[in-house]
Amino acid sequence: MFPSPHHDVAAYALGVLDEEDHEAFQRHLMTCEECQIELRELSEVPGFLDGLRRDRSNSMDDGRMSH
Repeated sequence: MFPSPHHDVAAYALGVLDEEDHEAFQRHLMTCEECQIELRELSEVPGFLDGLRRDRSNSMDDGRMSH
């Protein structure tokens, strides 16, 4: 049995679904208010993770330069 589309919200928000699953989730999203709400709640996560990666990368670069 395949996982429910409800489990794909985070993967969709992060952009990690393959093309077929992405399209299937978009179709599901049109009619599922629960997933629409969850997606809105998760909408800031990708930008937050990018910021963490940048901060971590910058701190690692700063650490190497000070030695």
